[in-house]
Amino acid sequence: MGSSTDRIEQHILLRAPLERVWHALTDARAFGAWFGMALDGPFVAGQAITGTIQPTQVDAEVAKLQAPHAGTPFTLYIERIEPMRMFAWRWHPYAIEPGMDYEKEPTTLVTFELEAVTEGIMLRLAESGFDQLPAARRDDALRANAGGWAMQMGNIEKYVAAH
Repeated sequence: MGSSTDRIEQHILLRAPLERVWHALTDARAFGAWFGMALDGPFVAGQAITGTIQPTQVDAEVAKLQAPHAGTPFTLYIERIEPMRMFAWRWHPYAIEPGMDYEKEPTTLVTFELEAVTEGIMLRLAESGFDQLPAARRDDALRANAGGWAMQMGNIEKYVAAH
């Protein structure tokens, strides 16, 4: 386990079938609807996918927070897709400064793991690698993403409840 400055971990119990949760995580259109992204294609292991920030469709308050960043481009580098179990990608966290080139910076690894439990599906999220980021951005990226993931866990819960 990484240090508390290097890793974010969160989990949520989703009261939905495994297939519905998996679809929300790995179908690029569904993912974008709850996460707040417009993506240019499907998620494919070993490939990059690009898109832009677009406010979430499931929570008006979160959408207001995302709105100032609408249109900001980003890239996800898909690492692993293990059906019904794990989805992982790399990205440049908190990469929202207009005109800033983040491509030379290290990425963090985002991993979603699913586990069927009696009450539903336990979704575990981990984002690691913050200690590798440039010192000038590290604390802001960790703080922003910790808060952002808390909101996103609520977003996916709302999405799977409605779809």
